[in-house]
Amino acid sequence: MPEKEARLDASSDAPSAPVRPRQALPPKGSCWYCEKPLDSVKRFCGKACADSFDEEAEYTR
Repeated sequence: MPEKEARLDASSDAPSAPVRPRQALPPKGSCWYCEKPLDSVKRFCGKACADSFDEEAEYTR
C-alpha cells in the first residue's frame, strides 16, 4: 500500500499541461483562424489551424 500512495503523491506533483490561448475561446460557428464554417461546438476546423492560431498568439503577446 505505501507504494501506491507514493505513486499518487508523485503524480500530483507533476506539472499540469500549459493552458493554450485557444482553450479560452468560445465556439463561434466558424474557425477562429481561417473562418471556415463549423458547427456550434468546434473552435477550429483542424489541428493545422489550431496550431497556427497558437503560434500567432505567441508572437502577438
